[in-house]
Amino acid sequence: MDTFTSFPSYDGTRLAFRTLGGGPPLVCLPGGPGRAAAYLGDLGGLGAHRTLVLPDTRGTGASAGSADPTAYRVDRLVADVEALRRRLGLDRIDLLGHSAGGSLALLYAAAHPERLASLTLVTPSFAAVGLPSDTGAEEVIAARAAEPWHPEAVAAYRRMKAARSFAEAAPHRLAFEPLMYGRWDSAARAHAAADPAQRSLTVSEHFYAGYRPDGEDLRRRLAGLTCPVHLLAGELDLWPTATAAADAAALFPEVSLTVQPGAGHYPWLDDPRAFTAAVGGFLADLEGARLEGAPSRRASL
Repeated sequence: MDTFTSFPSYDGTRLAFRTLGGGPPLVCLPGGPGRAAAYLGDLGGLGAHRTLVLPDTRGTGASAGSADPTAYRVDRLVADVEALRRRLGLDRIDLLGHSAGGSLALLYAAAHPERLASLTLVTPSFAAVGLPSDTGAEEVIAARAAEPWHPEAVAAYRRMKAARSFAEAAPHRLAFEPLMYGRWDSAARAHAAADPAQRSLTVSEHFYAGYRPDGEDLRRRLAGLTCPVHLLAGELDLWPTATAAADAAALFPEVSLTVQPGAGHYPWLDDPRAFTAAVGGFLADLEGARLEGAPSRRASL
């Protein structure tokens, strides 16, 4: 049974996180939006190298909800991440954001750059900074036309795109899900089937509702980041596509970009070894540099 640690956020709301693995802490922000962190698992074995700090976003999983639904908006959740950092007693954090959690991580980086030791973005959404995530998605979909599930998944994808809310899209999600994985095997099916029980549609609906990014200001702030940044995309992902991720890499003054072959939106499931080699290698390089007191190696685009 999972053991959670509870702490008060800025407004007294009790938020929860659990830890997994061993080594230096890595704060991992889940996506969805509105999905509890349980879906991250141990990130393909990354917990063997790092202590994964896995918070449930406000209103999801073991974290309490808010009477004011605007507290679930992505820009307001930045204060919850800062409250978590304070609770952990860390001057700076290594931060990882997946999917919509990547949007939140980007906003945290813009608001608190001095509190970041590193930033890892795993198949992130770029919605929070006003950039498209689906550039070239139709080409990615077409490339998978030989898959037996393709016609039904594409039809569900079209219905989801036409939906006006997460609740309206929800009945089509399971049929659509094969497009989100590099391999539609038993592990992917189980992972996708767990989504409804792990997701708060209330949080999903309000995560971006009413949010309007100041793109110019955010780009300026992110361009000034001094911490190492790693951006990992899946070759077969739709949100973001590898093309969108390569375009968004220009946000940062220096960045390591990995496109994981054959991976979809959950690359640690598609190929755990490749995922941990990429992310674990990036983090190990940083840790070695810290121990030596030398600058880290970073691959520049």
